[in-house]
Amino acid sequence: MELKIKKLREQAILPERKTPGSAGYDLCACIAGEITLEPGEQVLLPAGFAMEVPPGHAGFIFSRSGLGVKYGIVASNGVGVIDSDYRGEIHVGLRNSGQAPYVIHPGERIAQLIIIPVCTPEIALAEELSQTQRGTGGFGSTGQ
Repeated sequence: MELKIKKLREQAILPERKTPGSAGYDLCACIAGEITLEPGEQVLLPAGFAMEVPPGHAGFIFSRSGLGVKYGIVASNGVGVIDSDYRGEIHVGLRNSGQAPYVIHPGERIAQLIIIPVCTPEIALAEELSQTQRGTGGFGSTGQ
């Protein structure tokens, strides 16, 4: 399987896995200069490339754990989803949920991309659903 990448900006850094066991490809900020992200602010940063996600898969953009835990810099929409038919530039939304300003540098690793198989079953309207032990028990119904 291949993940085809097309550079759209000269300074773009291609996604890279840092170790053989890394699930995610690092995404880097393709920006001309530093950007300061104040607490509570969010920004949309270009990655500088487009890609062709293999059919039957989707790209998911997750926060980098170190940025999130140490500085409160997280993906602004929780998890970004890149559909297999999208061919535009990849962008990363970041939010500063921390207490201090954070400076984003050009080329900095800001998020991680994971390619995951997706299941897209046909929707079938049903009059009844099968019974389970849990039933309609919702949030917290299975205990703490």
